Amino acid sequence: MLDFLLDKSVVGYTSLGYRWRPHPEIDADLSARVALVTGATSGLGRATATELARLGASTIIVGRNPEKTASVCKQIQDETGNPDIRIEIADLSLMREIRALAGRIEKPIHLLVNNAGVLLPKRQETGEGFERTFATNLLGHFLLTNLLTDKLEAPARIINVSSGGMYTQRIRVDDLEMKKEPYDGVVAYARTKRGQVILTELWAERLKDRGVVVHSMHPGWAATPGVSESLPRFYKLTKPLLRTPEQGADTIVWLCASEEAGRTTGLFWHDRRPRPTHRTKRTRETPEQQRALWTALEGMLGA
Repeated sequence: MLDFLLDKSVVGYTSLGYRWRPHPEIDADLSARVALVTGATSGLGRATATELARLGASTIIVGRNPEKTASVCKQIQDETGNPDIRIEIADLSLMREIRALAGRIEKPIHLLVNNAGVLLPKRQETGEGFERTFATNLLGHFLLTNLLTDKLEAPARIINVSSGGMYTQRIRVDDLEMKKEPYDGVVAYARTKRGQVILTELWAERLKDRGVVVHSMHPGWAATPGVSESLPRFYKLTKPLLRTPEQGADTIVWLCASEEAGRTTGLFWHDRRPRPTHRTKRTRETPEQQRALWTALEGMLGA
């Protein structure tokens, strides 16, 4: 009953919601697994990479800044005692860098965590002409995941880090880059996170016979650099109630490591339980709209 009530309230997104729900210690041996974590130099990504390494996984951390990424790699090695951590450098808003990254990755990959993301207050375009939030949070994840599919060794898992903000928006396949309406960074972000959940369901169906489990999740409200920099007013008001990055990342790690999460596919999770993907009818998309999203992304990439 408590979980049900928390799920109906934003209190469930806070550190209180985390503390009031059970989170038993994750007891798993991932020493035979290779994990790739994007956006791994801070916040949820760093917390995820650290915990996967602590559980023994050979971990590839992807970041944009070579010096920062190398420093974080060394810190994770020291914190976990796991020397099998390596870095890859790529700007995941740029499709050419994603293609190069995927070309450098060798099979096998067992755990792919699509975590990299941005929330921008003003519209920006990449050098390739894509709106940057869309490119980083949705198009880039789509490309990287599809390029790495043949390098996933079953049993494998793909975890897409979405946001509770996706509950506020529906996908706009006809305007994925917000060119037809005034740009709103929060709306743009939420729509990309809605798109991640849709892609999760599509990948789950496509990959189920290949031994690949695909889930999405939202971490609640966590005190990460992304939140403090992109939403300073929200951060200031909610700081006492924000989760730590480790609390926010708990469900990501659990989805990578637990036996329970491997028994299903295509679900949306929060605090280790599957959650509805819609709260209101106005955000619902049809199967045709879901397939249209896939087709539109392929078209943008020249697939």
